[in-house]
Amino acid sequence: MSFDASNFLKSLTTKPGVYRMLDEAGEVLYVGKAKNLKSRVSSYFQKTAKDSKTMALVAKICDVTVTVTSSETEALLLEQSQIKAWRPPYNIIFKDDKSYPYIYISTDDQYPRLAFHRGAQKKKGRYFGPFPSAYSVRDSLNVLEKAFLVRQCEDSYFKNRSRPCLQYQIKRCSGPCCDLISESAYRDDVNSAMKFLAGKSAEVMEDYRARMDAASENLEFERAASYRDQIQHLRKIQEQQYVVGAGGDIDVIHAELTNSGLCVLVMFIRNGRMLGNKTFYPSNRLDENAGAVLAAFLAQFYLDDATTLDLPGEMIVNQVLPEKSLLEAALTERRGRKVSLRDRVRGTRARWLEIASNTAKQSLGSHLAKRDNLDARFKSLQKALKLPAPPKRLECFDISHTQGEATVASCVVFNEGGPLKSDYRRFNIDNITPGDDYAAMDQALRRRYARIKKGEAPLPDLLLIDGGKGQLTQALRVMTELKITGVRIIGVAKGPTRKAGLESLIEIDGSELVLDANDPGLHLIQHIRDESHRFAITGHRARRGKSRTESQLDGIDGVGPTRRRNLLRYFGGVKQVLGASQEELSKVEGISQKLAEEIYGTLHR
Repeated sequence: MSFDASNFLKSLTTKPGVYRMLDEAGEVLYVGKAKNLKSRVSSYFQKTAKDSKTMALVAKICDVTVTVTSSETEALLLEQSQIKAWRPPYNIIFKDDKSYPYIYISTDDQYPRLAFHRGAQKKKGRYFGPFPSAYSVRDSLNVLEKAFLVRQCEDSYFKNRSRPCLQYQIKRCSGPCCDLISESAYRDDVNSAMKFLAGKSAEVMEDYRARMDAASENLEFERAASYRDQIQHLRKIQEQQYVVGAGGDIDVIHAELTNSGLCVLVMFIRNGRMLGNKTFYPSNRLDENAGAVLAAFLAQFYLDDATTLDLPGEMIVNQVLPEKSLLEAALTERRGRKVSLRDRVRGTRARWLEIASNTAKQSLGSHLAKRDNLDARFKSLQKALKLPAPPKRLECFDISHTQGEATVASCVVFNEGGPLKSDYRRFNIDNITPGDDYAAMDQALRRRYARIKKGEAPLPDLLLIDGGKGQLTQALRVMTELKITGVRIIGVAKGPTRKAGLESLIEIDGSELVLDANDPGLHLIQHIRDESHRFAITGHRARRGKSRTESQLDGIDGVGPTRRRNLLRYFGGVKQVLGASQEELSKVEGISQKLAEEIYGTLHR
């Protein structure tokens, strides 16, 4: 059935509204808004040249329905609700549940708790966020409980304790349930946590450094060490959530559009602290330009009534937006306060935009590279190992040493998206007979999975051991003793010539499986095995060749005893000095930008 566009357009109103293009089955192909419905819908049926993808859409149209609105803003809001409801194939769709997690502190409680929160903010207390993912919240909570020892248990559990739980034993809580800390001292810890989350990290860390110095002067070395550990935990969050030094709540949105794909990245900045970013890879069937893509993103991401996302007062974008004033008006109405969209920025804001741009480009490149073959590899591995479903998380262990010297074990993690580098772990192996790979593997596995049992990370679906039957036996023994079940364990044994493609997969019952050299599942195993080997040998070489860090600091021109002491005091230890950036080094008293550059260059030469 063909659509009689000319007759339809004769009676179409010039008022604002929303139009829906339907196919032969009555399914919605596309939803759009218009300031002038007649003018906008007519543009699709004009004889002037249109691109091939728009022509493909028009060819499928069998009917058009409209809804007239009282204003352009109302049309924009209605458009977004209908896109969400029908998810038309020719619209740019940003798949998201619109429910972003927060860190919640129950300030009205006698002993407040830190908690993960998602949804309506109805409880009394303080909310910090939004965070880009549940993982980023839980990771921050994990570090915060180490730094501030604030409880995270439910009230029902807290009120029924007669003795301290495991969290107190492993130094994750100060034990307020059993009166092991005074209410005032506990409140001080809670206030420090809130200050840190509110972007006042420098104030909190300076306070802890002062406490560490005071404890040291009073010969309370255990307490001083505790403050040092707290400083290190706080710096870990700073590394993940880069402190830029400027206040305010801002979202930075960058659209990266190439001939091969599309990526939109939104970066959350709250109280001047970068909380992380979230990336979207929508389809773009009508070849919309980057400005139109950003406009669609802003409308869908922020204007949905179901979203729990707090709108910031400022949004920075990398494109000039069509109908910018309309979007600002709608966002302002949604927030209840002024919202500004800025595409020209300088200083710190320009730097944020640059970070977003670089991240979006890298993310899109990685996405396109992985998209085509990663899914096939996981499905092939599922088939080869006769798994009920493709594995979601894989871990692989390897051992590296030089004739028993400086033994290091590695654990690398893969998920459906490929390498999960944030979950990689290295283990320096000590107290074993040099060259005993079995003992090294036993120690690494025990340390890893003892931590996992405490909640450090989820269990893998598949555990790969780089080695033969002996290594596999060690792994099975460890998992049995730790009472860990539900993990498939596979040994990856190199062939007699150690040539890639000749590996055999060893099951715990001793049976072997040899896959074809071109099997995508084997390629996935080779990838994770090689990554594990690379990660292990890198750690081994660093450990073997490491000299005394103090001598490296001594050898830097301009770094005398006082500045060296300031460096160690600020960062909490020599390892943290090595991991600091030039900008972080320059924040230390007595360290200029030029000297920071010199220190960084010397330590990483």
